[in-house]
Amino acid sequence: MCGIVGYIGQREVVPVLISGLESLAYRGYDSAGVVVVRDGELEAVKAEGKLERLVETLKGESLVGTYGLGHTRWATHGEPSERNAHPVMDSKGRLALIHNGIIENFLPLKKRLIDEGWEFTSDTDTEVVANLISSHLKGDLRAATQQAMAELEGMYAFAAVSTVSGQAEIVAARKGPPLVIGLGDDEFFLASDPAAVLAYTKRVLFLENMDLCRLTDAGPEIWDENGEPVERPAVRLTWDPIQAEKGGFKHFMLKEIHEQSQAIQDTFAGRVDFELNTVGFDDFALTPEEATQIQRVQILACGTSWHSGLVGKFMIEELARIPVEVDYGSEYRYRDPVVGEGVLAIGISQSGETADTLSAMEAASDRGAKLLAICNVPGSQATRVSDGVIYTHAGPEIGVASTKAFTTQLTALYLFALYLRQQRGMAIESELLSVLAGLPHAVAEIMESEAELEEMARRYSRLEDFLYLGRGINYPIALEGALKLKEISYSHAEGYPAGEMKHGPIALIDEDFPVVAIATGSRVFDKVCSNMQEVKARDGVVIAVTDRPAEELAEIADEVIQVPRSSDLLQPVVNVIPLQLFAYFVAVRRGADVDQPRNLAKSVTVE
Repeated sequence: MCGIVGYIGQREVVPVLISGLESLAYRGYDSAGVVVVRDGELEAVKAEGKLERLVETLKGESLVGTYGLGHTRWATHGEPSERNAHPVMDSKGRLALIHNGIIENFLPLKKRLIDEGWEFTSDTDTEVVANLISSHLKGDLRAATQQAMAELEGMYAFAAVSTVSGQAEIVAARKGPPLVIGLGDDEFFLASDPAAVLAYTKRVLFLENMDLCRLTDAGPEIWDENGEPVERPAVRLTWDPIQAEKGGFKHFMLKEIHEQSQAIQDTFAGRVDFELNTVGFDDFALTPEEATQIQRVQILACGTSWHSGLVGKFMIEELARIPVEVDYGSEYRYRDPVVGEGVLAIGISQSGETADTLSAMEAASDRGAKLLAICNVPGSQATRVSDGVIYTHAGPEIGVASTKAFTTQLTALYLFALYLRQQRGMAIESELLSVLAGLPHAVAEIMESEAELEEMARRYSRLEDFLYLGRGINYPIALEGALKLKEISYSHAEGYPAGEMKHGPIALIDEDFPVVAIATGSRVFDKVCSNMQEVKARDGVVIAVTDRPAEELAEIADEVIQVPRSSDLLQPVVNVIPLQLFAYFVAVRRGADVDQPRNLAKSVTVE
């Protein structure tokens, strides 16, 4: 996740910026940079690689000033390089900008700006924002930024400084990713995470979604999405080190649920060229000949990772037209699987140390399969025994019940399916990538329903049994939703293919047995609605997860959880988020230990 730091005050700005960036380095990044405004000029220094390289480069420079910006970048558009590092300048050299997020409509904006005479020297969507703001800049940086925001689509947080306004100021905007303002004595800070300002102040205010802020040496001014001045309450942080790690959330699990939007973006960052419609990986490659020789894919995993593998089956079969089998790692080596040349075995494990999955991977390799690992932990055993690796970039996942590891696995599987499609000679249509670009925003949008899900959980927290139903690609999401509930709340829950309900589970339905039905997309929507009608006919309680208007399901659903619409293949990523939140709030109401459920371990390293 990109790190944003800004400072305006009386101190020398560069040490403050570097200190803040060091506090954010745990997020992961591939380049870093700072910009200072001095004597009406923008002076920037950038470096590819770790922060130490930037610090070393700065020793040979004389950057001095009392306000500026710092950034650590995790590549989304454009490869990791000094050229693509932030801060990014507009082509007239009068504005510098740092950015976290993704601009979904950057291509049409870029084409328009090029036609208007603006030049581009990087591959980033960030440069589009810099030139767009500058195109509106007539002296008032805040007004120009507000005009630009009206044209931007996507999820972003950014900050800008300019030489045009004639005053020392930083302008920042938030649409999705967090931004926090640190309030000091005659000095003010900007950051993407409170950890970056704690060394200087514990008085902060948090920008709300769609806020636009101007920081001067007199303090912050904030405008809401309607352009109206607004005040945000200042709070005093009283975090101990563990609370700081939790980012103000009550539990790691809730924090990690909220981190999914960014983690998903980080997982496809640097792997997709949205202009050329191509996908590539640093640690895994297939030649077109090798891709064509793959006759079957075998996915090996356990628990939540097995559920992601089931979703991956739909993705790979539809996009690459290769048959896929999904096996429990714990069962695979106890039969005599048919493996050989032409088989690609994919081991999926958050930790890369899951004993059963590792044993299955070794069994497949011994029988002649090519091995690919999808994993979150560099250097783990799964990555060492494999022929290639696709790393998820979920970051540390502390909560035992997996959340962001699952959704980043789904993202990685989608990328892999697209890559396999590409290497087998089929085009990747732009629609397949544009929906991926919009996925972080869709996930973030669900968080706005958190209070409603908490209230819903209160109504159902005393019940002991739940049934989760899904069809097609959402059947694995029914399994995952049920698993989350049973893992952390100790309520009994079953996930079932909706079409199989009449083959047994329907006998259990009554007014004390809620049925959670996933009714999204168009392929099987009507079929799932029929299943819900069957539940209602037996006095059952229906909780529907849907991308349709609530009134459309009013007669067959007691509760409706609305989610944004995505493509059929990526809709599971969206659908699982409210099920995670529902399980979390039920567990909290029941007084369970959410982060460390009884009898469970984060990584099962023994058989």
